[in-house]
Amino acid sequence: MSKPTTCKDAIARWEKAKEQVAAEATVIELQFQWPPIEKMDGALSTLVNCEKLSLSSNMIDKIAGIAGMRNLKILSLGRNNIKSLAGIETVADTLEELWFSYNPMDKLRGVGTLKNLRVFYMANNMVKEWVEFNRLQECPALRDLVFIGNPLCENQPDVDTWRTQACNRLHQITKLDGIPIVREGE
Repeated sequence: MSKPTTCKDAIARWEKAKEQVAAEATVIELQFQWPPIEKMDGALSTLVNCEKLSLSSNMIDKIAGIAGMRNLKILSLGRNNIKSLAGIETVADTLEELWFSYNPMDKLRGVGTLKNLRVFYMANNMVKEWVEFNRLQECPALRDLVFIGNPLCENQPDVDTWRTQACNRLHQITKLDGIPIVREGE
């Protein structure tokens, strides 16, 4: 098997294809690398103007190397092998959207540092317990949550029970699994 693509190599490829300097770009898409990226590393911190970074559909197993990304608003890490949010706190002040579907994550420890997080797509992960789901209460700006496909959601008797339980726990959200929430008295 070929050795994995490094973030540095992926950035260099992106620069060549786009004929742009990555450090000046606001949107960087490094998804579907072949061979895939296995590690996020310090090369990502050179992307100082980046507002949207996509690393989805690789083989990344943990969040790292993004501390220098002072302008990052949208981070796409879907379809990887990430089991924890450790490392996300370095962009907590600016991050507004986290796209995290199709990862094997079962714990939401650390999500509370994301005080500006408005959108969190984490469908088809491995969260099974309400105690983990309840950590989302620590995200006051959260409005749009996609959680379908997690064991917690799938283990409810029906969709209405799931939506009622989730909405009762997260009063701040206005959209759940792509469907607007209508609360009584609104």
